[in-house]
Amino acid sequence: MEAASHTAVGPGPVPELGFAVLGASALEHSAVPTIRFDLGLESLAGQEIRSVMLNVQLQIAARRRPYEPAAQRRLVELFGTPERWGSTLSTLPWLRTTVAVPPFTGSVAIALDVPCTYDLEVKASRYLNALEEGTVPLELLFSGSVFYAGAGGALQTAMIGWDKEAAFDMPVGVWRETMDQHFRGTAWLRIGRETYDRLNDRRSRSQHSSWDETLDELLGEGPG
Repeated sequence: MEAASHTAVGPGPVPELGFAVLGASALEHSAVPTIRFDLGLESLAGQEIRSVMLNVQLQIAARRRPYEPAAQRRLVELFGTPERWGSTLSTLPWLRTTVAVPPFTGSVAIALDVPCTYDLEVKASRYLNALEEGTVPLELLFSGSVFYAGAGGALQTAMIGWDKEAAFDMPVGVWRETMDQHFRGTAWLRIGRETYDRLNDRRSRSQHSSWDETLDELLGEGPG
């Protein structure tokens, strides 16, 4: 009797993934200000993808746009005076997160939710708050693991190369709409506790009904 022949099953080709940012919008009815980015993933060879654990690094590519005089004044604290920007204007980190991508074949769209803060001690927030018009130049860097169907349907895994990235110009209006949903017409200022106690004492003695009245008085723009 002849021995049965066996055909070896290899691991199959590693999927090549493509990435794109399809859009961005202010997320409604969120507990905190949140921008939702719509990400597009594509299996370039059409392979069946079982899942992806996708690491995303979101950063602001500040060199990629011009700045009007008002924005230049607001950004001095971050980058120094404009004549120094050739060496000081730098990329600002915004967010690092991991997203679980569901199974797909061909392509899929997923949501990347980015919480925002009005804390102006955070460099990304300070930068975004300085802009009034135009777009915010963003870079998204991707890494992680992809799980896919190999030869014979066996589950395989591979690392996503560090060279995967996507650029996106987010309208400044998206940031402003996101913040206005929670903090319309207001801004936050972090101060030391002793300074706060002195301001609070001044407000009580002056019988001001709001912090705006207290600060207007100290700035010489209100009643003495």
